[in-house]
Amino acid sequence: MQNTNVNAISRRHLLLGAGTAALAAGCAAAPSASTVVDPYGAHQAGVVTPAQRHCDVSVWDVADLDLAALGKEIGSLRRNPALAGMPLDDLTVTIGLGPRLASAVGELPEFPGDQVPPSARGGDLLVQVCGDDPLAVSLTSGVLGRGTLRWRQNAFRGPSTSAGPARNMLGFVDGIVGPTEPAREVWLDGGGTIAVVRRMRLRVADFLARPVAEQERVFGRRKEDGRPLSGGDEVDLGAKSPDGQYLIPADAHVRWAHPMSAGVPTMLRRSYNYDNGGDDRGLLFISFQRELRTFVNTAYRMADGDALLRFATTTASAAFYVLPGFTAERALGA
Repeated sequence: MQNTNVNAISRRHLLLGAGTAALAAGCAAAPSASTVVDPYGAHQAGVVTPAQRHCDVSVWDVADLDLAALGKEIGSLRRNPALAGMPLDDLTVTIGLGPRLASAVGELPEFPGDQVPPSARGGDLLVQVCGDDPLAVSLTSGVLGRGTLRWRQNAFRGPSTSAGPARNMLGFVDGIVGPTEPAREVWLDGGGTIAVVRRMRLRVADFLARPVAEQERVFGRRKEDGRPLSGGDEVDLGAKSPDGQYLIPADAHVRWAHPMSAGVPTMLRRSYNYDNGGDDRGLLFISFQRELRTFVNTAYRMADGDALLRFATTTASAAFYVLPGFTAERALGA
């Protein structure tokens, strides 16, 4: 794994980690049957793009990596014979580089309670493929892989509808609070961002066997509609009952994970559920943020008292520098 040859990677992006021109950011329109997601642009697709139904994350170790060639392959997926006939219109591909290849991102520390084997910690290359068709997502991920596979996870999520956001494997809506200003909280000045990917096995049967009222206290939300136990639509961490008790319990997930409590900017969460059979099911946590400390500080704080972590064990963990967007004329990593 020494002497990696990474062709066409700009020192400005990888050694310095960011460019000089600030780029505006905004969420793309939700993909639909008549919408084709453009792989080109100032930012890579699959970050602020509304989350599709399926996701395939793979992490690779590489000895040689030609980013320009990888970008061209992403831009020409619809002409790839291996994907002929596949519904690719809503497909997004997001490429990130690990700390060994990009100094813009550091290694994630080991957090309390982690059970991550060496084979599932870190890595050189992140390939995130998302779309509404699971077969198209899986086949595309296989086409784009490079080097030696470290770990891979297929994942899914229910639809977000007028009735509310998608739910996690425990039946609750989560990750509702997101950045209001992606240009300030998500994107680096050069157009990239920092991604954190963690696979968290959940004790689903144990959690669901508990009374709903107890489940709600763990999250700090009502299970039926996702509203905070403080009442209203927005989380109010200071709300109390007439006898002076906090309406959101002291160890509730929404309290410990809230950016105000952690003293960090808001991260953009784009997580999915996974089910590998038996008891191996849970959350494929994915977040995007301008600084790695946004996640690290939040995770350390949660480890101090978040009730939800009693039902979760992290089994894979890595951080990546998501490269700026590219075009047919400007290569990936240029």
